[in-house]
Amino acid sequence: MLRSVTLTKINLLLLPILIVISLSIGVATFHWQTLFSHADTDSLLFTSRIPRTAAIVLTGATLAVAGMVLQIVLRNRFIEPNMVGATQSAGLGILLITLIWPQAAMLLKMGAASLFALLGMSVFLLLFRRLPPHKQIMMPLIGIIYGSIIEALVNFIGIETDTMQMLSVWFAGDFSAVLSGRYELLWLTGLMALMVYFLADRLTIAGLGHSISTSLGINYMQMMWFALIVVAMITAIVVVTVGQIPFIGLVVPNIVSRLAGDRLRQNLPSVALLGANALLFCDIISRTIDPPYEIPVSLIFGIVGTVLFLYLLFRKSPAHAV
Repeated sequence: MLRSVTLTKINLLLLPILIVISLSIGVATFHWQTLFSHADTDSLLFTSRIPRTAAIVLTGATLAVAGMVLQIVLRNRFIEPNMVGATQSAGLGILLITLIWPQAAMLLKMGAASLFALLGMSVFLLLFRRLPPHKQIMMPLIGIIYGSIIEALVNFIGIETDTMQMLSVWFAGDFSAVLSGRYELLWLTGLMALMVYFLADRLTIAGLGHSISTSLGINYMQMMWFALIVVAMITAIVVVTVGQIPFIGLVVPNIVSRLAGDRLRQNLPSVALLGANALLFCDIISRTIDPPYEIPVSLIFGIVGTVLFLYLLFRKSPAHAV
């Protein structure tokens, strides 16, 4: 088993390499040799390439952190924001505010999406708590069904209001439209992830349950609400800015947990860096596999991430090897 520090160092070495590759490729011609000596090259780099790469890094890192937070506080390794209704509810919030107030500012859309994501997760938790203890392993299945119901409602409203084309943008992660001035809200997700790091020990204790948390002097409900608000805000900002990108919050924390064990504070840097690297890698593939067209990065990540996750899930540990 790798140590968290080792895994973090590996990802730190990979990150600048993937960033340089991401900055170098694309439909428009870009040459590092003409940087700062050609106006078009400078404009392309600072208007498009850097914002897109920054958006990918922030999205991958913070969605992975959000998934890990959910898995810790809800004590289930097979859930992520997409499986507790957060992503679908955020999309519902954006749709409703857009229909009611088409000229609404981005911050207002983000606020509506965050509120609906929080409400969606709260309803899911109410449903989950009604399950008998011996059936709580069904949480992922219930979450998938619950999320599908909300998504069906969103699609129904989209069909009735002729907004399906707009919905397709929110429910399919796409970084091609990211430019300077259109991604800056994602820096708020980085702030949320930083707050999680400083409160990691308290979140870990909260994940042990109400009784143990209270006996150790931790306000259980306060930490639960903090976790839900952080996940809701990260999910909402990502959906508003680049659309839905599922599976990052499921696959990345499980890969790190499988390689480095279950330690929230020690694993958070590895989770964030691996999430950023994984999404950068998949975005690079999506841009190079069929140029000048782009394959949705969510599709690429679904394939690559799932294969890695299944390999780690079924691989025998050295202690059990024959």
